[in-house]
Amino acid sequence: MERQSVEHSHEQEAGRDSAAEHVSEAERVSETERNDAAVQAVLTNPKVMLVRAALAEHGYTDHIRVFSEATRTAAQAAEACGCSIGAIANSLVFRCDNEPLLILTSGAHRVDVRYVQHQLGSGKLHRADAEFVLEQTGQVIGGVAPLGHSRAIRTILDTSLAQFPEIWAAAGHPNTVFRTSYADLLAYTGAMEMPVAP
Repeated sequence: MERQSVEHSHEQEAGRDSAAEHVSEAERVSETERNDAAVQAVLTNPKVMLVRAALAEHGYTDHIRVFSEATRTAAQAAEACGCSIGAIANSLVFRCDNEPLLILTSGAHRVDVRYVQHQLGSGKLHRADAEFVLEQTGQVIGGVAPLGHSRAIRTILDTSLAQFPEIWAAAGHPNTVFRTSYADLLAYTGAMEMPVAP
């Protein structure tokens, strides 16, 4: 009688272990499905779709990477991509006589506004606010891509980015980046090459 009780107890424990394993597996599957759904939601975001379409027009064959958390700063993007902060191409929008000017600059330094103004030879530069950025690019700060905007925007490409074999840039959403090169960025954007700091 005692042996039967012990065997029954072991069977109960085995049943509980098996049930726990099933629950754990179900949780893993559910988490994977949620992650996949979140990635697809970002990739099908209209802003990201415009960037993807613009890249496809240039024959881009790599994929856009989607992170679970936003990478709104160069430091966050560099950590997520596992690269030097200098290899992050920040897409910064300025007002130049009330027209948008996009400066693609290395995450390793700041844009020297007076220095850029002097090289342009005309116009006064002011950093654009979030409303102006969204209005002109169709994208939010932290997710502004070098291309795929709602209108054509005059663009400057920071020559210091040329030292990096691989460059990472936002793809229209704060949770996205795509891998590219200096030569390709130049081709994609038709930018004016220029150092943006002395």
